[in-house]
Amino acid sequence: MKDGKIVLVGTGFVGMSMAYSMLNRGGIGELVLVDIDKNKTIGEEMDLSHGLPFAPQKMVIKAGDYSDCKDAEIVVITAGVAQKPGQTRLELAEVNAKIVKDITKNIMASGFNGTIIVASNPVDLMSYVVYKVSGLPKNRVIGSGTVLDTARLRYMIADYMKVSSKNVHAYIMGEHGDSSFVPWEHCYIGCKKIIDIMKDSGKPVEDLKKIHEGVVNAAYEIIEKKKATYYGIGMSLNRLVRAILDDENSILTVSTYLENGAYGQNDVYIGVPAIINKDGVRELMELDLNAEEQEKLNNSCNLIKKMREDSIENIIEE
Repeated sequence: MKDGKIVLVGTGFVGMSMAYSMLNRGGIGELVLVDIDKNKTIGEEMDLSHGLPFAPQKMVIKAGDYSDCKDAEIVVITAGVAQKPGQTRLELAEVNAKIVKDITKNIMASGFNGTIIVASNPVDLMSYVVYKVSGLPKNRVIGSGTVLDTARLRYMIADYMKVSSKNVHAYIMGEHGDSSFVPWEHCYIGCKKIIDIMKDSGKPVEDLKKIHEGVVNAAYEIIEKKKATYYGIGMSLNRLVRAILDDENSILTVSTYLENGAYGQNDVYIGVPAIINKDGVRELMELDLNAEEQEKLNNSCNLIKKMREDSIENIIEE
């Protein structure tokens, strides 16, 4: 296990949920908090640090600035505005693209040469912005993609099947949004296909569609009840950081750059299973999708590309 240096840009609910998760789990040598609100950053540093006597190991936590990125292994970007009532995703993309572009420039100006993890929404588009602006290799710019969606899926399947979520091997692919889909033929409980388990047990296969709908609607439901979601994504980001620091070669459904016809796509960031290690994305796990699943992935990618053309390409080029 490597106790690396992590810089967190954005000390809102999502960023601080990740930070709190790191404090409780350990394995991080140094965590630097960066935010436009300097006072809040100092307050968060103090609050987290006061929990160190009960943490599993020593950890340096400090309020810093972009110069701290220079020798960091990983920078996590969670900064950006949340979607306001009545605001379209296009409008959100335009606002956050400008913010994320400035952040990326500041990170790279420090001499940073590690891996950037992007969680700002719309995450597939923001990952593309960071990739284009940073000039880093594609494998070292990773979006949180459908890591959280996949966790929600596994939790809901486990609850439905009455098994441990750790034995559910299922994935959400595509956009981190409404056009996501589940490649059910590639989903297993233990070593048995979920579809076969449904048939053998007499459970209606249509219930799987309801589970996916529950995943898609989960964020909307949480936001309606408590205004925002942050614990799940905070844990997901911590999981992704650990996979990189520990050189795990773990399979996670991150937003990564597709080119040269991978999944029939080019020049787009989208959520697909990938092997994650110290180099970021080591390689894609390219699944053999059926015609319906391929169409859903194509649709998801086309939505992202259309939104990119309509909202952020001019911002990247400015």
